[in-house]
Amino acid sequence: MKEITFANAIKEALQEEMRKDENIYIMGESIRHSVWGVTRGMDAEFSKKRLVNAPISESGFAAAALGSALLGLKPVVELIFGDFLLLAADSIVNEVAKYRYMCGGGEFKVPVVIRVAGCGVGSGGGPHHAQYLEGAFLNYPGLKVVTPSNPYDAKGLLKTALNDNNPILFFEHKLLYGMRGEVPEEEYYIPFGQAEIKKEGKDITVVGISNSCNKVLIAANELSKEGIDIEVIDPRTLIPFDKETLFKSLNKTNKLIIVEDGPKRGGVGSEISAMIAEEALTLLDAPIVRVAGKDAPLPSGRYGEKFMVPSVEEIINNCRKLV
Repeated sequence: MKEITFANAIKEALQEEMRKDENIYIMGESIRHSVWGVTRGMDAEFSKKRLVNAPISESGFAAAALGSALLGLKPVVELIFGDFLLLAADSIVNEVAKYRYMCGGGEFKVPVVIRVAGCGVGSGGGPHHAQYLEGAFLNYPGLKVVTPSNPYDAKGLLKTALNDNNPILFFEHKLLYGMRGEVPEEEYYIPFGQAEIKKEGKDITVVGISNSCNKVLIAANELSKEGIDIEVIDPRTLIPFDKETLFKSLNKTNKLIIVEDGPKRGGVGSEISAMIAEEALTLLDAPIVRVAGKDAPLPSGRYGEKFMVPSVEEIINNCRKLV
C-alpha cells in the first residue's frame, strides 16, 4: 500500500486507463493547468488531443463529448465546479443520458464520464460554487451516479467508470482533494452497486454520502466513548444503489440515520427513505432520521457555510436522540 491524496488517486486512475486505451481523452476548462490539481502535469505524457482545453460553455462541450462517444471515443468531461452541472444539464440529461434509449437495438454506446469536480462547501464559494446536486440528478434515468469519500474508493471507482459504456456522474467533493489515504500499488477496480461498511456497529445504521461519511466516522468514534455503537455505511454509488447491504445492517440495528450535505428536501435521503418504506419498513423500530443541508441557498464565506451543512456535533446529537 502507498499513501496518496484523493486528487492523486483520481489522477492515477486517469493515467493508468489512458495508457491502456488511446480512445480515452479529457476535456474541460483549463484542463492542462487544472484548478484542483488533478490533471496538472499530465500534458508531459499526453498530447493536446487527449487533454482538450474547452471554452467556457459547459453545455457545448458536454454535447461535444456525446458526439465523440458515438464515434468510438471515451470522453472524460471535467466540470470545475459541481454547480456547473446545471449549465450542462440540457446536454447531459436530455441527450447523453437518453441517447441509447432513443436509438432502438442498442447499437450505440455512450461511454461518457462527467467528473463533477469541486462540489460541496469548503471554499466559501457561495450559492453558485458550492452546491451539492446528487439528489437532483437521481431523477434522470440513464445516468449512473458515483460518490467516493476517500482516495481508495476514488481510484477504484473511477477506473471502473472509465471501462463502462454508460454515462456516469462522478462527484468529487472539494474538501476531499487533499485527503490522504492508503491505495494499493497493484491495479484494482471497485464494482458499482457495492456499498462498504466503514465501521461495524449494533445500535444504529448511519449512511453517509460522500464527504458526509467522513464526518459520520468522526461522530462514531466520539459516540463509542459513550457506549453508543453505530454502523457506518458508505453507498459509494447512488445509482446503482446497494440496498442489500443496507437491509442486512437494518436487520441488526433496526434504526437508520442518513447524512448528506445536500438540501434535505428532495435529497438522497428522501429517496433512500422511500425505498425503505416500500421494501423494508418492518426492519425499523423507530422513524428514519435525515440529517441534511438547510433548504436555503448557500451564503458566501466559509463561516456561513458551516451553518448550512450537518456538523459532527449535529450527527452526534441525532444519534443520541435516536438511541
